[in-house]
Amino acid sequence: MVSSEIDMKELAIEAARLAPVVLLTVVGVSIAAVFVFQPEVAARPLADDNEEFKVVVDRFADIQILRYRVPGFDELSLEQKKLAYYLAEAGLAGRDIFYDQKYRHNLLVRKTLEAILKSYKGDRTSEEFQKLVVYAKRVFFSNGIHHHYSSIKFVPDCTRDFFVKVLEQSEGLPLEGKSFAEFARFITPIIFDPDLDKKAVDLSPNTDNVKASAGNFYEGVTEDEVIKYYEELEKRSSNKRLSFGLNSKVVKQDGRVVERVWKKGGMYGPAIEKIVYWLQKAVDVAENETQKAHLQELIKFYETGDLEHFDRHSVLWVKETEARIDVVNGFIEVYQDPLAKKGAFESVVSMRDMEATRRIAAISKYAQWFEDQSPILPEHKKKNVTGISAKVITVISEAGDSAPATPIGINLPNPDWIRAEHGSKSVTLGNIIDAYNYVRSQSPATEEFSATPEIAARIKEHGALASTLHVDMHEVIGHASGKLEDGVAPPDQTLKNYASTLEEARADLVALYFALDPKLVEIGVMPSIEVGKAEYDQYITAGLMTQLYRVEPGHDLEEAHMRNRQLVSAWVYEKGRSDNVIERISRNGKTYFQINDYDKLRDLFGQLLREIQRIKSKGDYEAGMKLVETYGVKVDQELLKEVHQRYADLNIAPYQGFIQPRLIPVIEGGQIKDVKIEYPEDFLAQMLEFGEKYSFLPTRN
Repeated sequence: MVSSEIDMKELAIEAARLAPVVLLTVVGVSIAAVFVFQPEVAARPLADDNEEFKVVVDRFADIQILRYRVPGFDELSLEQKKLAYYLAEAGLAGRDIFYDQKYRHNLLVRKTLEAILKSYKGDRTSEEFQKLVVYAKRVFFSNGIHHHYSSIKFVPDCTRDFFVKVLEQSEGLPLEGKSFAEFARFITPIIFDPDLDKKAVDLSPNTDNVKASAGNFYEGVTEDEVIKYYEELEKRSSNKRLSFGLNSKVVKQDGRVVERVWKKGGMYGPAIEKIVYWLQKAVDVAENETQKAHLQELIKFYETGDLEHFDRHSVLWVKETEARIDVVNGFIEVYQDPLAKKGAFESVVSMRDMEATRRIAAISKYAQWFEDQSPILPEHKKKNVTGISAKVITVISEAGDSAPATPIGINLPNPDWIRAEHGSKSVTLGNIIDAYNYVRSQSPATEEFSATPEIAARIKEHGALASTLHVDMHEVIGHASGKLEDGVAPPDQTLKNYASTLEEARADLVALYFALDPKLVEIGVMPSIEVGKAEYDQYITAGLMTQLYRVEPGHDLEEAHMRNRQLVSAWVYEKGRSDNVIERISRNGKTYFQINDYDKLRDLFGQLLREIQRIKSKGDYEAGMKLVETYGVKVDQELLKEVHQRYADLNIAPYQGFIQPRLIPVIEGGQIKDVKIEYPEDFLAQMLEFGEKYSFLPTRN
């Protein structure tokens, strides 16, 4: 068994890595502490009363960079701190993997930009170089050259000629055997040609989505070949419940379709070796035997690539509910894959928020009641809702698919059979939501897009809690609800490229349907139905209008969550038009959407929930495709232009993401005696630091 202490070689490496790489100035915005109401929990400040904490630290392009605090970290035991540190290092060790998964040239581009930022000898204050700096920040934020949300390729605002001149005045470029001229000719179109590999994920209908997508999950194969390959693989397998394809790239070798498995000694092997190294250290300080067992199964999964080990890890992870420190680590979400099979590398290290967990636990306690009262068809309801574990967590460190842009709620594992037999674990990322709520509390967008002052006032008063409850219910009783009919294959096989959008819509609709239910007041998680009304107001406005700020003019919706929100909002708007349930208002050249009948809207949410659950339970691909393509894809371009102009006048960034806290081991006599936490303020400096510390993969894998 590996020693729980860092050996001396690792100590030397770690000490060197902790040194700052490049210090670049970022103008921070000072803020005061903010209090967020949570029922049954005393209001808490975002920052300590006696210390100013900057939440907003950078702004570029369409992105705002924030920071989050980790309250309670100093109160952890030494063993818990060490566990958190080891798990955080395991997550960051996989950072390169996610870059490469998103696009085969992402690591080449990133390492080129890192070399430029560290060595360029020219004028760094020039307008053209600053444009290149903004591009670099966008690449770091998106983990590649495709937008983190829309998946559309973005290009620098500086000229190609200037870029080549910058290359000429930089050192340490990843030439990899090429002459400088060959390298410049090779990388320039990758960065500057918007039509070369223009979409990371292409979900267009009547298209070979595998060939049309630039993601690095497939190479030299067609969509039909991939589908046939996995159909045959499942037929030959003695375990039909495995998540076939979750941890591999599909390629064609010598005319045959084969998998390159992500494992130790396989594809991504050098990074996975580092992940395993830190996970082995985590095993030695696990808080209980169940946690130790699930980490050991995760290690076996990384060492062998055997999906059965990942399923065993997932089952044990669900059962482990007592430890203070927890982790999500692995190939998890499938949104980056047009076929919804390939898991993106992700890591979230967290600690339980003991007080705030009471709120989400109250919802979990009544999971069977919510299932029984759901408007879905009786044959699609679970008779016994199994093992939903729910908690609010304080994030300590995130990496891969969870950083810098982060989820605010997690419900795992993803396989339906594990959910049905063993349950699921739902978490709300409390300190992340606190930071978002602070930013929103300072935003003038609520007044700008609310149809009346009364609606704006309700959102200002109840919007933060409404959003938090929506996330809680989406994760706890949304994803965990309903069941497939006997003999129906998993959604990635039946609903294919529409599976992710429909699943997110289904979970949202569960949350929306119950947001107006008096049961939430009865169990003490919200003070009044006004909270539910506030959620209806902000959801409809976002789904029909304000989320369009995240879409470039001329484009339609590509990302699953955006499609889901528009699908839900546009469907209920259309179906309720005869009763004027939702009214579209034009006033002084501005558009507003006003809910006139909240009860009828709740009924419409219930009707759509019933239909989407039917689609999932039966595997009705045609109905699912029609629903998404009719309501969730096409954008009203005139409304989009209006939304962009209104947001431009407000000077608000549509996307936010986070700098990660830095965990620093205090070492005496070769052993960790404490782990300190710091809060860096410079996004670009952290990205360069990570590039120095965690670059374990070559540019081509």
